[in-house]
Amino acid sequence: MSKNQIRSIKGTQDILPDQSYKWQDLENKIHATMMLYNYGEIRTPAFEKTELFDRGVGTETDIVSKEMYSWIDQGGENLTLKPELTAPVSRSYIQHNLGSQQPLTKLYYIDALFRRERPQKGRYRQFHQFGVEAFGSEHPEIDSEIIAIAVTLFNQIGIKDLSLKLNSIGSETCREDYKKELKQFLKPHFDKLSKASQTRFEKNPLRILDSKSPNEIDIIKNAPQISEFWTKDDKDHFDELCSYLDAMNISYSIDPKLVRGLDYYSRTTFEIISSSLGAQDAICGGGRYDGLVEIIGGKPTPGIGFAAGMERILMIINDANTKENIKIFIVGLGDSVRPVVAKLTNDLRHNNLSSECDMLRRSMRAQMREANKLGAKYAIIIGENELQQNQVQLKDLVSGKQKTIDMSSIVSHMTSLSF
Repeated sequence: MSKNQIRSIKGTQDILPDQSYKWQDLENKIHATMMLYNYGEIRTPAFEKTELFDRGVGTETDIVSKEMYSWIDQGGENLTLKPELTAPVSRSYIQHNLGSQQPLTKLYYIDALFRRERPQKGRYRQFHQFGVEAFGSEHPEIDSEIIAIAVTLFNQIGIKDLSLKLNSIGSETCREDYKKELKQFLKPHFDKLSKASQTRFEKNPLRILDSKSPNEIDIIKNAPQISEFWTKDDKDHFDELCSYLDAMNISYSIDPKLVRGLDYYSRTTFEIISSSLGAQDAICGGGRYDGLVEIIGGKPTPGIGFAAGMERILMIINDANTKENIKIFIVGLGDSVRPVVAKLTNDLRHNNLSSECDMLRRSMRAQMREANKLGAKYAIIIGENELQQNQVQLKDLVSGKQKTIDMSSIVSHMTSLSF
């Protein structure tokens, strides 16, 4: 490697053709599923005002405090490459007054995000997520639909060993009462908490429940549960959600310590995990964020959604989804043949037949080798003799059989074949 060679930035990746078809397959399945559920696609800018994430995600979260790519532009404006998508989608919902167009707004996205975190398997500094957001309903029916979308899609794309973890962190009143009780419980253990958890103790002690530290997990195993502080409405909402999931035969387990990592969540929180990923087993997380729209300047509007990492999903998708091979390779031999080969290749493509031809002026043997490498089912061979007789040689590369066909009828003949 030359010392002057410029390489990609650490934590980013090039998605090359031998992988991009898998991305396309996944994206197509997402689009098809969203159409079934009547969700419309939204695309937001790559960067937003930093204030959006400060207010919407929370200044004490790891995302805002440690991981954002932010800068001040030439006009003095503080900007950030988006590290998550719920806040930008909510900003767009407010800005374009989508709530006035229909009482329930259902949106989805597939997009690139940016966080400066430690790169590891399945985690990048530029990464991709798809997700859904629904604005306008406070009722558990929409919670169950959001969860059903995720479960349906993951089952469809072949992810095995799925588990749905479910919880409710209650309303604001419930959480304030619970925070006081949780702080009382944690106070005697304060010196044993990590520096990050000591900071969270004052700002948002609920997030300590999400700790991955073995020492802290041991401390909080006997902590009071938030369900003890639910209001009647909180309990009714959660019980009703569970009844909808039961009716749809969606299995779940209740995890009282599932609080999610962002400050805007309320009531329903959920996570879908797959044992196929090992220790880092979460492939999808989401929940309800009834206060977010108001926090960033809109009218009080209930909302719920989820996000899933594309890279992590692609790590565990069954490789049975293989790339579709080129159907036809046109072998051309001789200078006078090249215009005919170019026209025939173009005509076949216009008839929705994936075709390729040689553009390196190689020998017949080399061209046939390339046809086999591409997995072509047929080779159409045109040399000087075939050109003079207005014919082609059609070779079945699976059976090895070969026959002569009039050049004028080759396109119609190929379109009549079963591939």
